[in-house]
Amino acid sequence: MSQEWILHSVIFNLKHGKGSEEERRFLEDGQAILASIPVVNNFRVYRQVSPKNDYDHGFAMEFASQSDYEAYNDHPLHIKFVQERWTAEVDRFLEIDYKN
Repeated sequence: MSQEWILHSVIFNLKHGKGSEEERRFLEDGQAILASIPVVNNFRVYRQVSPKNDYDHGFAMEFASQSDYEAYNDHPLHIKFVQERWTAEVDRFLEIDYKN
């Protein structure tokens, strides 16, 4: 990765019940859709287990540069996922981006 490398992460809670089919579908669809965007590297889905906060899930991905990160944010698949799924199914979230 270049000097501009970015780790984009978001922790979140869903409106769906834990262990529900809707929860499973959201996590699987999120991975399939967002990881298919060409500039996304190392997409991962996490279950948050720390007792220090009350978020349930996490998505994390890497970008080689700031321009790749911006291309992701502007990509039609990302925009559609946010509009059709994220807004409707996520209860709350915290987004964190890191550069090395």
